Amino acid sequence: MPQGSPRGTYLQVSEALRQQLELQDADGTLPSEAALMRAHGVSRNTVRRALKVLEAEGVVESAPGVGWRALRGGDRRSLTQRMTDLIAEDSLTVGDAYPSEARLCERFASSRTAVRRVLAQMEGNGLLATVHGKGRTVRALPTPTVRP
Repeated sequence: MPQGSPRGTYLQVSEALRQQLELQDADGTLPSEAALMRAHGVSRNTVRRALKVLEAEGVVESAPGVGWRALRGGDRRSLTQRMTDLIAEDSLTVGDAYPSEARLCERFASSRTAVRRVLAQMEGNGLLATVHGKGRTVRALPTPTVRP
């Protein structure tokens, strides 16, 4: 990465890896951590954090003795995109209750940590609001994105 980012360098690396994996047709292993460090110009810790993000989202898995490999099949959207798209998929409108963390973990087969990270991002983007004791509600509808 040529320069630091307020978004987090590891998130930029994870997004670059996700895009790279989407272009691959066959199942396979990812390059070694050392190769990823060189390719992205970052530290091993940054590469590991990026891989952990992708693992939490079900994009890659750690294979003992092999390294990291891509998981194929299923939904290839990021957890952030899937949780944002849930608003439209479930026909939620402004003021409606957003599903609980437990239901989101179950629905997306993700860790509570990954779900909480995305919920915080959605709140920061103004899509959700949290009311103590009542949970989260939809605060605004996401703008549609054009997908290739």
